[in-house]
Amino acid sequence: MRHYWQRLALLTGLLLISPPAWAETVTNEATAVEQQKQIAQTITQITGVRIDTTDGIAVILETTAALSPTISTVDNTLIADIPNAVLALPEEFQAVNPTEGITLVRVTNLPNNQVRVTITGIDAPPTVEPQVATEGLVLAVTPPTDDEEIQIVVTGELDSEGYSVPNATTATRTNTELRDIPQSIQVLPQRVLEDQQVNRLSEALRNVSGVSVGDSFGGSLDRVSIRGFQSDVLLQDGFRRGSFTLRGTSDDTELIERVEVLKGPASVLYGNLEPGGVVSVVTRQPQADPAYTIGTVVGSFGLVRPSIDLTGPLDPDQRLLYRFTALYEAEDGFRDYEQDVNRFVLAPSLTWNLSDRTALTFNFTYADAERPFDRGLPAIGNRVADVPRDRLFQDPSAITQAEELSASYRLTHNFNDNWQLRNSFRYLSVDTFDFRIDSWIIEDDGTLDRRWRSNDDYDEVYSFQTNVVGEFATGSVEHTLLAGVDFNRSTTQGTQRRLPGDPSFFLNIFTQEGDPISRPNLDDLTLVVRSDTSRENNVGLYLQDQITLSESLKILAGGRFDVYDLQSVDSLSNTEAEDTVQRFTPRLGVVYQPSREVSLYGSYSQAFTPNIFGRTADGSFLDPELSEQFEIGVRGEFADGRLIANLAAYNLTKRNVQGPDPLNPDFAIAVGEIRSRGIELDVTGEILPGWNAIASYAYTDAEVTEDNYYPAGNRPSNVPKNSASVWTTYEFQNGNLQGLGFGLGLFFVGERTGDFDNTYELPSYVRTDAALYYRRDNWRAALNFQNLFDVNYIRNSEGYREANAPGAPFTVIGSLSITF
Repeated sequence: MRHYWQRLALLTGLLLISPPAWAETVTNEATAVEQQKQIAQTITQITGVRIDTTDGIAVILETTAALSPTISTVDNTLIADIPNAVLALPEEFQAVNPTEGITLVRVTNLPNNQVRVTITGIDAPPTVEPQVATEGLVLAVTPPTDDEEIQIVVTGELDSEGYSVPNATTATRTNTELRDIPQSIQVLPQRVLEDQQVNRLSEALRNVSGVSVGDSFGGSLDRVSIRGFQSDVLLQDGFRRGSFTLRGTSDDTELIERVEVLKGPASVLYGNLEPGGVVSVVTRQPQADPAYTIGTVVGSFGLVRPSIDLTGPLDPDQRLLYRFTALYEAEDGFRDYEQDVNRFVLAPSLTWNLSDRTALTFNFTYADAERPFDRGLPAIGNRVADVPRDRLFQDPSAITQAEELSASYRLTHNFNDNWQLRNSFRYLSVDTFDFRIDSWIIEDDGTLDRRWRSNDDYDEVYSFQTNVVGEFATGSVEHTLLAGVDFNRSTTQGTQRRLPGDPSFFLNIFTQEGDPISRPNLDDLTLVVRSDTSRENNVGLYLQDQITLSESLKILAGGRFDVYDLQSVDSLSNTEAEDTVQRFTPRLGVVYQPSREVSLYGSYSQAFTPNIFGRTADGSFLDPELSEQFEIGVRGEFADGRLIANLAAYNLTKRNVQGPDPLNPDFAIAVGEIRSRGIELDVTGEILPGWNAIASYAYTDAEVTEDNYYPAGNRPSNVPKNSASVWTTYEFQNGNLQGLGFGLGLFFVGERTGDFDNTYELPSYVRTDAALYYRRDNWRAALNFQNLFDVNYIRNSEGYREANAPGAPFTVIGSLSITF
């Protein structure tokens, strides 16, 4: 207490004997008040806003001082930001549909004494010319021309600097606004992939509701399940890729412009597909604006990933445009294999603008990759064994290799402003090889039976597509008509070899004691258990009409007829088999839009999948699996289209699912039925300037409803009933911290069954990611932290007890890119 009074007396004395300090303080305060008055005098007040449509359209900002706007565009919205200004009105200004081609004009205040003017076009941003007039600032607006409104894009870059993308191509094969699509579809732009620094496609798809990681075949594939059904086909620039050709470039975010996920059956446009939906990857294409990007990624577990991406014109007239992307990846991995990840990708492309109406694009890709073949951890009892997640039970030198070559062209010709012809072709070859000791059977005491395996497969795919798109009107009804034909031929040759007698090598997973093994030579695997060749031909004819009955009522109707032919030769049994499937699949959807911001929709669609792997006891193929879906939903677009939300409910049924013949288990019969129904919510976009978010939730009730083998009520493997995600970033827009950003993400996956027999479960988990980045002018640096709290979780199973992939531990990834 004595020290307290001493300090108080000292402080009082200082105050009494130091009046100049008080005087200085008062003087500073007076100076600050005067400065604030001067600043207030420099803030221009906008006292009124008017729209003049006498000669075109002009936005007039009434003021007595000069204004200097900064013009930019995002999607189909033009943005004019005015510094040192304030909108002196009781509320923000809005004009809805002020003239043809313009859907919204909005003027509002922003923080730090800024005013933002946004002018939204229907399908493209308008142009504007600022003019100084006696009444203030005049923004002379030119709506998008008819040519811009009817521009039809199959693949390529859709301008988007944020998280929301207003249009998509996968659902209709035309560049269609999301609000006009009567089916759930989500779009992941390149910005999301960059901010999260994802290194595989399935990691990016965590952001989409109803999507879960599927069987990865020892880490060599990147399969996902959509609405409870594992998807074995991916679309890349509109071309199909089978699941065993996904080992090449589909993971490389440097090549990806955006990812579109269409939920529900898509056979009406793409032929035989699983009914849950399809993932479509749109790659980057040559651009007229020169850009030269050099980047590198380094991270935990020896990750190194340098890359270059160059694009621009080759001639002054911009008739020839090019793009060249190359990358190399090396990584040790957190699992202690002697075999590291090594990947190399080259992707040159060229666009030749033959005329103002005709363009021809060539794309080439070469990829070579090798990585460990990793079956992960086995399950004991009703859960994955409690062993360290980095413990190996396979050969440390286990390897899988893939070499891919792809060459394609795409020709686009506009007959006039309303009709367009598109023709494309692609050749794809994928050569794969693996050699490992494989997990075979696990006993309850932890004894694991392991056996040597080697697969050598070659896939060759020819794809041809031609379609015509036209816009016309019948009276007051507007149509966008799509008619086309496609052809796919896939030839597969493959073998599997084992050691003579297929001996077992035992290991106790808990004590790590077991039979000594030494890696045999490949020539020692002389027992050939598979040697076959198959050829699949698919011809499809499709017709689709997007009908606009009024501004608020739209219909999507289409159908496709497929002829699918399979021929296979088993060299071991010297037998041949063939099958032909003919199938018509329809789709019908309705969209009602009570306002520009809200769309209500309902749809019905079908899908089919040939049963090519099952034979009946008499040697014939099974009938195809048939699926149908009913879906209803509501889509909202807010904040001038920068924030998009979609809520959907669906009921999806798949029939003729094959199962073992109870009288002859070596053969199959088709009597099963799987039903999936659920609710999905997706939200993505810009909440406030600089604040982006993407979030999702899915309730997926998928189960066997009829089967003679799996009991009714069993759930498919790797499909959680509940899953959710949220990822959000904020970037400072001005001031000394401009360009600094940070991100945070939570990814929840509920309990899942590990196999179709439902004998064990994969536990639920929450993974937390974070990011810190700085973006300025032409460069960007970032630190990403994945699995921030080092949660020990199981990423996915491969559908049986002996193979469950553990998730990576806490990981740090640093990235730096510079664009010239």
